[in-house]
Amino acid sequence: MTLEAILIWLLIGAVAGWLAGVVMKSAGPYGLIGDIVLGIIGAFVGGWLLGMLGVAFGGILGSIVTAFIGACVLIFLARLIKRA
Repeated sequence: MTLEAILIWLLIGAVAGWLAGVVMKSAGPYGLIGDIVLGIIGAFVGGWLLGMLGVAFGGILGSIVTAFIGACVLIFLARLIKRA
């Protein structure tokens, strides 16, 4: 994996994590690093989830959308676990 690919991955994770935090109103103590981690993990979750549904997005915008959906799912699940 090249340095450029890693930087793009981190940028997509940051954007997706930030968007998910804004949409899901999860302004917690995570900060930018937490948002990046949430977006990167969300990319895996979103890719798996959308793959199971037979939906695929292409390009950088598609990657951000996929990571955003996955990050929103992660925030939702974290809230369910926290309540229980």
